[in-house]
Amino acid sequence: MSSPGQPVQPPPSSRYSSLARLQQALALGGLVFALAWLLWWWPRSPLVAVLGALLMLAGYAVVLALEGLAAARVNVGDAAPHAGWAGITRAWWQEVRVAPRVFAWRQPFCWRRLPDDTEPRPGAVPAVVFVHGFVCNRGFWLPWMQRMRSQGMPYVSVNLEPVFGDIDDYMPVMRDAVRRAHALTGRPPVLVCHSMGGLVARAWRAVEPGTPVHSIITIGSPHRGTWLGRFSRVANGRQMRQDGEWLAALYEREAALTPMHTYADYVCWYSNGDNIVFPASTATLPGADNRHVPGTAHVALAFHPRVMDESLAMVASAGSSPSARTAS
Repeated sequence: MSSPGQPVQPPPSSRYSSLARLQQALALGGLVFALAWLLWWWPRSPLVAVLGALLMLAGYAVVLALEGLAAARVNVGDAAPHAGWAGITRAWWQEVRVAPRVFAWRQPFCWRRLPDDTEPRPGAVPAVVFVHGFVCNRGFWLPWMQRMRSQGMPYVSVNLEPVFGDIDDYMPVMRDAVRRAHALTGRPPVLVCHSMGGLVARAWRAVEPGTPVHSIITIGSPHRGTWLGRFSRVANGRQMRQDGEWLAALYEREAALTPMHTYADYVCWYSNGDNIVFPASTATLPGADNRHVPGTAHVALAFHPRVMDESLAMVASAGSSPSARTAS
């Protein structure tokens, strides 16, 4: 690994995000169509005008409700505690509020803000590598980055593209991010991953088992796949199918590399209100520190106060704790 010294420059790929362009077009296009509908129908029928515009701008709430109902049904046979209708409703309302901020603002328009640290900080706490999930970019992590900057904690991030590519093709991006994070402090970094990002981190570690990391924190990651994966027609979506071949092969590689305590340095946050990764217990790993947050939706889970507070406390304490095991 690199040693601290010279400034750590991010790769050229960090200056471009095709997902940001796509989400910009979708967000602005949605506003234009809603406004056009409103202006066209208002003289004819104000009710139709308002209802149509609301459907265009807030129709995603219906999709989230359907996902939540599917999750509730599938979770009936799961080992995790049941959320109940109150928990399901609470999770739905959380996601209705947070989704536009992430997918219509932070990722399309703000993803370049709060750039990765480049100045080495020898002796500091380990740097964090932020690994986003499916159909996301580094803008997803802006609230975390703000917290870390205020606490003087270094970080780097990735943009996983092509957006609908094979997870195995993201390994060079991960390799570069971990190298940059290590060079900032000279310490093995902590990986903080949301959703598919947890699988990317695991796949990278199986490819480069000798590269040390302090620990890996996953948030709503489909470690054993997700029920929704059966409907995906894109490469990384198919890889997240429950009981899928790609996940089975990943488990085999990990077990061969580290037969004992395979996931001892993982912390897995999961929820019975997750509307994307379900059954709920599929976001856990055997032998990991699995932490349940009741009644919290998939994206909202990443910004839950307990998840952020405890995860950042782990990073802060990692500066005075021994590095996690390095697989060999």
